Amino acid sequence: MKKFLLAATAFLCIFDARAEDIALPQPKTTGGMPLMEVIAARRTARNYSAKELSPQTVSDLLWSAWGISSEDGKRTIPTARNRQDIDVYAVMPNGTYLYDAKNNLLKQITNEDLRPALAKQDFVMKAPLSLIYVSANKEYGGMHAGSMYQNVGLVCTSMGLGNVVRGMIDRDQLKEKLNLPDDQEIIISQTIGYEAE
Repeated sequence: MKKFLLAATAFLCIFDARAEDIALPQPKTTGGMPLMEVIAARRTARNYSAKELSPQTVSDLLWSAWGISSEDGKRTIPTARNRQDIDVYAVMPNGTYLYDAKNNLLKQITNEDLRPALAKQDFVMKAPLSLIYVSANKEYGGMHAGSMYQNVGLVCTSMGLGNVVRGMIDRDQLKEKLNLPDDQEIIISQTIGYEAE
């Protein structure tokens, strides 16, 4: 019963516009479909329902993108020279958050709904989650973002979620709203959610 109450409280906090930082449940790092079946089933989706994602799902997706996967601090994706110089932001209806893998936390950047800056395609406004991949590494940032969104796309398929990687975003507006330093650039975004029937 205690676990249920904790999960319910965490769920309410994720979608409470007054919430600040959000502690995520520990990611599930086992289970899912066999890898080759996931690769065969992976498809792009552009038609979403507004159904919310559970805190556990958000945690699992972010861990797959950029989580810490070993005691020596290595991540779920490789980075050139182990620089680990990329960030992932979670854009949700109640605000935008920076993923802090070390503390398994979403650090609130703003409580403003930034989906309109992502919404050059209308379906984005229905999806409950978009990820933004940001890096100052001009040489390898794109490669690192590609590894991240590929992991997330495969996990989405395993979970029965749709996703699409998108470059049609207002990078200037997002950079300003996220208060990014001059050297950091938005590489790409990824929209995630349950597909509409």
